[in-house]
Amino acid sequence: MKQKSVRALMAAAILLIGTSAADAHIVAARLGDFYMGASHPLTDLQDVVLWIATGVLAGTLGASKGRWLIPVFPVGLLVGLPLGPLLGNVSTELADATMMLAIGMLLAAAAQVPTLLLCAIAFAVAIIRGAANGAELGPETDRLLYAAGLAYVGYGSITLTMALTVVFKRASDSATSWRAIAVRALGGWIAAIGLMMASLALAS
Repeated sequence: MKQKSVRALMAAAILLIGTSAADAHIVAARLGDFYMGASHPLTDLQDVVLWIATGVLAGTLGASKGRWLIPVFPVGLLVGLPLGPLLGNVSTELADATMMLAIGMLLAAAAQVPTLLLCAIAFAVAIIRGAANGAELGPETDRLLYAAGLAYVGYGSITLTMALTVVFKRASDSATSWRAIAVRALGGWIAAIGLMMASLALAS
């Protein structure tokens, strides 16, 4: 019995050593910075709200317009990433609030946005949020891996949100259906969040 206990302890020790070695290998390879770039936006309320709002807006306009955002949004994130140190927190917060208010009002009004304007809105959102994510990077961060993770999750998020919105709205083309009303109500909530954020940013 005692011999079995010793063997169990030895096996547990080997597993712990192997796990530590694997973790050390990942850190040494700096893959952690890729995962940090991919996960950080998903933990930030401003990223989540703005990315979803942009994807929903594109989805309501149809796949033919929305597909342009698939390359535009990740490129905007990459362009904005190095601008982080140049922009202050207050300016990015105010820009976030302004974009939330604008997108929310467009959704609430069920506006038919031209493709060029839609791309410009998405590119602006991506630059702003890319800069906000870049402002928090430390000197030890591998910026190439972080940027790859950020662009990857940006591509996935915007594509998935658009696709779900297209499917959701396709079930009913009527402007008075509950689905269309739900999207407009969501736009009203997004605009309200943007208005509150703008007030807080200006008050600080």
